[in-house]
Amino acid sequence: MNPQIPTTEAPRTSPTTEAAAETRAAAPTDRLVVEDGRWITNWQPENSEFWEGPGRPTARRNLIWSVFCEFLGFAVWQLWSVTVVFLPLVGFDLTTSEQFWLVSLPPLVGATLRVPYSFMVAMIGGRNWTIISALLLLIPTIAMALTLGNPETPTWALFAIAAAAGFGGGNFSSSMANITYFYPAKEKGAALGVNAAGGNLGVAVAQFTVPIVVTAFAFGALQPNLPAAGLFWIPFILLAAWGARKYMHNLSHAKNDIKGSLSALKEKHLWIISLIYIGTFGSFMGFGSVFPTLINIQFPEFSSFQLLGAALSLAFLGPLVGSLARPFGGKLADRIGGARVTIASFLAMAGITAAVVLTLSMANFWIYLLLFLALFTLTGVANGSSYRMIPVVFKLSVDPADRVGHERKASSALGLIGAIGAYGGFAIPQILRISNESTGSFDTAFWVFAACYVALAGLTWAVYMRPGTVFARANV
Repeated sequence: MNPQIPTTEAPRTSPTTEAAAETRAAAPTDRLVVEDGRWITNWQPENSEFWEGPGRPTARRNLIWSVFCEFLGFAVWQLWSVTVVFLPLVGFDLTTSEQFWLVSLPPLVGATLRVPYSFMVAMIGGRNWTIISALLLLIPTIAMALTLGNPETPTWALFAIAAAAGFGGGNFSSSMANITYFYPAKEKGAALGVNAAGGNLGVAVAQFTVPIVVTAFAFGALQPNLPAAGLFWIPFILLAAWGARKYMHNLSHAKNDIKGSLSALKEKHLWIISLIYIGTFGSFMGFGSVFPTLINIQFPEFSSFQLLGAALSLAFLGPLVGSLARPFGGKLADRIGGARVTIASFLAMAGITAAVVLTLSMANFWIYLLLFLALFTLTGVANGSSYRMIPVVFKLSVDPADRVGHERKASSALGLIGAIGAYGGFAIPQILRISNESTGSFDTAFWVFAACYVALAGLTWAVYMRPGTVFARANV
């Protein structure tokens, strides 16, 4: 317990007991009422006296540990994106198709887990679930440490371990759902932006760290030390679980909005924006997952693991610039409209993917890297601008007489769209795999991506920018 924040301890059996209800009715504003299990029963972020008293520092501390746990979730989620390219160097006999499946399975599982993860906060408490979700990351990391030193490990076991890395992908939804309860409406957007950006940076850090770790811990050997790719993260995961247990809180008023979620699923705009978000966030995750593999295949001159490690250590720049560009996309959307920024980003992304194909014959690594950095930057901008569109669209599209209301639907849609968009992390590597198997190159896949970006730009314009529509008048 932080001694600088006054608290009142009270025995607790359940946050919905009669005693808890009486405690909430008193609603003191100068201290926290914390029951057994670190449940806060008088959380009042919209009360300025409470917020400027014990509220803000408590929320900030929960945000810090939430960001750290989510950051590790993203890092573990993307471990296989960079580890897989080293597997043949240590004796694993994998086809190109199997390598693409290994980088596709974590995004597939992570996207699927995002929906149930988002409900766990209200079911068992944000602090409690953060501890559990952090400890779940030990499963794929310990498994990597135990198996990647043995080339005889069957491929099905590698697939299972890669799928378990998807636990990290679900952390985003539970972390965002938890933090949204802590902050007042006027500061919610900034807090969620910090939470999201901090998590996304885990992709870049994992891709930067793993090549260095497996090379540095090779101890002069001619092969990378792949078990270190899993071992490295275990102390940080244990620290995150300890910190969540010691410093975070559960909020008794956090409730699941199942009705809002079911109602949001009936809204056509949830599905339209989900498709757009697959093109933005899905592209960020998909190219983030597959970029190291593409470098390995397109530039075979990096044959030794030292040269490969040096080349791959630059791959992290893609997810890094994409993560940093996301807040800029949101701010730009606030100024000139989310649909306008999203359309411009899609058209630029189409041009970049076309340029990737047209410059492949040059076999120039630096041109290849620069084009992908531009592509990642655009996905980040489009992530921010398209996500900003969601609450505005639902405010304009929902019938005012609707009992669920646009705010509840928009809140539910944010989580659902984030989950659906993450499936792009699975789709992009698989389209690249199919293209390579069918034609012997990735050219067809990149032309497909370019065509999809143009189509998504057209869809965004037709629905949200076409003159005469309510969305165009509101500059969505």
